[in-house]
Amino acid sequence: MSLPHAILTALLEKPSSGLELTRRFDRSIGYFWSATHQQIYRELGKLEKTGLIRALPSDVPSRGMRKEYEVLPQGRSELERWVDEAEEPRPTRDPLPLRLRAAGVVGLGGLMAEMHRHRGLHAARLEEYRSIERRDTERRRGTDRERVQRLVLRAGIDLESFWVTWLDEAIGELEGLRGVARGTGLES
Repeated sequence: MSLPHAILTALLEKPSSGLELTRRFDRSIGYFWSATHQQIYRELGKLEKTGLIRALPSDVPSRGMRKEYEVLPQGRSELERWVDEAEEPRPTRDPLPLRLRAAGVVGLGGLMAEMHRHRGLHAARLEEYRSIERRDTERRRGTDRERVQRLVLRAGIDLESFWVTWLDEAIGELEGLRGVARGTGLES
């Protein structure tokens, strides 16, 4: 996924200002595709320059005022093209498994504490997703958009469930190894 396409998606859902987009990324899109305030504003400028979006007309001068953007037909066409594009799955690039592999060579050091910390962060995110799922289930209207959003939420729940389960297994196995309790790293 790319940031321009995430922005086009968000703007098609609802025309927004850069600030509103930043807030929406923090509350929803950012769970699976994060972007900083500066990245969003920079991308809005590029999208506007290429004719994929435009600032909505305003009765007041725009200097210093927030602009709201909407997607133009070319932007919608680009998003449709991107949705239809064939793409190979990409490996997850989380450094924790790579750090664990390195620990197999140099010793665990403080990695166990980091694994426990990651487990807590993933468990908290999982609970947050489940809370969103419970809230959305209570006010379910069942529109096509809501059904698609639930599928994305389910992907997040399943991914966080994977991490919690894998970390529980990894921590349990590593804590059972000789040498880990003494902090000397892995022993054969």
